[in-house]
Amino acid sequence: MAEVTIRALARSDRPSWEIHWADYLAFYEQDLDAAVTDGIFERLLEAGSHSAFVAMSGGEVIGFVHYLFHDSTWSLKKVCYLEDLYVSSSSRGSGAGRKLIEAVYEAADKEPEASGKVYWHTDRDNKRAQLLYDRIGELSDSIRYVRR
Repeated sequence: MAEVTIRALARSDRPSWEIHWADYLAFYEQDLDAAVTDGIFERLLEAGSHSAFVAMSGGEVIGFVHYLFHDSTWSLKKVCYLEDLYVSSSSRGSGAGRKLIEAVYEAADKEPEASGKVYWHTDRDNKRAQLLYDRIGELSDSIRYVRR
């Protein structure tokens, strides 16, 4: 496999991003209206909202990460939520996932209004992703609840 590089999402990435986004949603058994996908992509390109990086290999987009900064009641500085991370099944094990997370870490460290704290969630059954997360992050004791 060619070297993996990370860069900011660009408008020209839309066709490749959309294929990976559909695979990501299928994994999490989510079905979003096309208008939501359109809006999310636009939001990822706007300054001050969500942000995104893509992983590239051989001139192709092989994955993405979406993240955002938000206020916290536990800090006077913003914290960073890594909301979505996806690497194509054929590119897993290439280091792309790690590089995407590290790009978010770097963005959090460079953001002047942020604390540097980065956090994310995954399903308890997503064992493959947890192999990476256990090496690059620390599992917290928190249990996440969602509205019924």
